[in-house]
Amino acid sequence: MDIDSFWNLVEECRREARGGDARLAWLRGELARRPLAEIVGFQVCLDEVTYEASAWELWAAAERILGGRCSDDGFCCFGLWMVGLGRDVFSRAVTDPDALADAPEIQELARRPRELWNDGWPDWESLDYVAMEAYEIATGVDDDGDAFHDAVEAEEGEGNGGPGALGERRCVRGEGEAAHGLPRLSAMFPARPRSGVVL
Repeated sequence: MDIDSFWNLVEECRREARGGDARLAWLRGELARRPLAEIVGFQVCLDEVTYEASAWELWAAAERILGGRCSDDGFCCFGLWMVGLGRDVFSRAVTDPDALADAPEIQELARRPRELWNDGWPDWESLDYVAMEAYEIATGVDDDGDAFHDAVEAEEGEGNGGPGALGERRCVRGEGEAAHGLPRLSAMFPARPRSGVVL
């Protein structure tokens, strides 16, 4: 599976199903019908694009949207959620994180208090497991993903991944820094004081 096929599948999934669980079920079923090499290729492409999003500027955007500090795992899940927004939104955000302000899903979040986000929370951790689950369905072997992970590692080789986020770390807890680096997201998600401390 090449990167264009990967994104085509993500876009088709967006058209065919609504909601995270329904989209995962559709994607799992679609992948399970494909050759094992394509299932592995999906994960390789997913790892590749999420690594592209591993930048401090996007991490700052995630912190702003989420209302404070964002853990390593939280940022990883946010990146997977961004993949689910489709190629155009994802690519624009990698280039300019403040462009996330144009995404309808982000605009919808901005209209509601965080405590009412519920199933709209910007986190799609399960996307990182869907290819492994499809692989197990296709092979009929449940080995805790060992064969799948071995196949992915063999395909990726040594080139994927890295020491951490790329670019320059940016703090967005203060309004000045946030307004400078992420003006539109800062307007949409203003910092709120917690326990007398301004974020």
